[in-house]
Amino acid sequence: MTQAIRWTEQPTHRAWLMDQANGLWDFFQRGFVDPKGGFYDLSPEGHPLTPLDQIHPIHIAGRAVHCYAIGALMGRPGSMAIVNHGMDIIWNQHRDAVNGGYFWSVRDGKPVDSSKQGYGHAFVLLAASSAKLVGHPLADAMLADVTEILNARFWEAESGAIAEEFTADWQPLDGGTYRGQNSNMHLTEALMAAYEATGTPDYLNKAKQISHRVIGTAARSVGWRVAEHFGTDWTVDRSYYHPNEMFRPAGTTPGHWLEWTRLILQLWVLDGKREGWMMEAAQELFRKSMSLGWDREKGGFFYTLDWDDVPQKRMKLWWPACEAAAAAHFLNELDPNPEWETAYRQVWDVIATAFIDRQNGGWREELTEDLQPSYTIFPGKGDIYHALQACLIPLFPATGSLTRAIG
Repeated sequence: MTQAIRWTEQPTHRAWLMDQANGLWDFFQRGFVDPKGGFYDLSPEGHPLTPLDQIHPIHIAGRAVHCYAIGALMGRPGSMAIVNHGMDIIWNQHRDAVNGGYFWSVRDGKPVDSSKQGYGHAFVLLAASSAKLVGHPLADAMLADVTEILNARFWEAESGAIAEEFTADWQPLDGGTYRGQNSNMHLTEALMAAYEATGTPDYLNKAKQISHRVIGTAARSVGWRVAEHFGTDWTVDRSYYHPNEMFRPAGTTPGHWLEWTRLILQLWVLDGKREGWMMEAAQELFRKSMSLGWDREKGGFFYTLDWDDVPQKRMKLWWPACEAAAAAHFLNELDPNPEWETAYRQVWDVIATAFIDRQNGGWREELTEDLQPSYTIFPGKGDIYHALQACLIPLFPATGSLTRAIG
């Protein structure tokens, strides 16, 4: 196959990506705003799932703010209304004015799950950082508030990473024995965004420490597979099981190998030191995900593998494919190689033929092993974040986060 010209250099491909991004913005904007605060999960057809008094988790609000702040930066009318709505629910419904921090989920302005999750606080930081770039009046206060909480409550200096979760009054949840890479991965993304928005070096320094802990040390130690679950001393827990398959699946998750590929390369660029281990890690993580996680027969990434690299949860989710597209672009930009271009095209072919819902709009979030619509983990279409970034990241140079590149 001739690959003299990368797809990202082709005007037709670039226009197609922008059309997909606009379709996603339109699909969610039509129906996901809950007038009482928060954002609805949508049905496959784009209507709010019943019951209408849905529980609203904080990461969805944070992601909505981030994605529509991107829209505002790109001159998309109507985007600031979504940013305003999301910032309002984070500040006035999720924020705990008594004990500090941010509740995991709310309904009708009251906490449903009052726990304080590192994962959720990462998306508060991302939302505040992105909102700052579009001049939102709450952005600075939210940035200062969530930064103080992360530093005082979550950050563990000895480990160079964060603790996972607490009760509303800051007692360790379930004994405080669990440490997870997922929350730390998303915090790495948010810390880099905060650094770009403020220029404060501590954000970047913490991002470097987390990446070294999770990738430079732990992933390297298990052959560049990203371990998901750890004990308090950050030893890998291969036997960990939790019924929440959305956030804490057993085994390993190739989609996170792909997500870390891009994040490590963002850090490699932002830090300016071009540390060799980061490029090595990005290359190895991406290659491992394609060789072990990609279904060579049917296409798409298996959701999870066991520790013998055997696919366990064989359904195909949209977000690993999204992260693969973004990661391949970063590799192509920073380490040009036909290998990355081949993977980039391969992934987009599957997205275009199986995940994009041309009848109803939006993208299907879950498919069976043979790429048919399925709803075992995700009930409909509830999240714009991964798909939107997959469409837009390839349109910009790999100079940092998407908001930095646009700005």
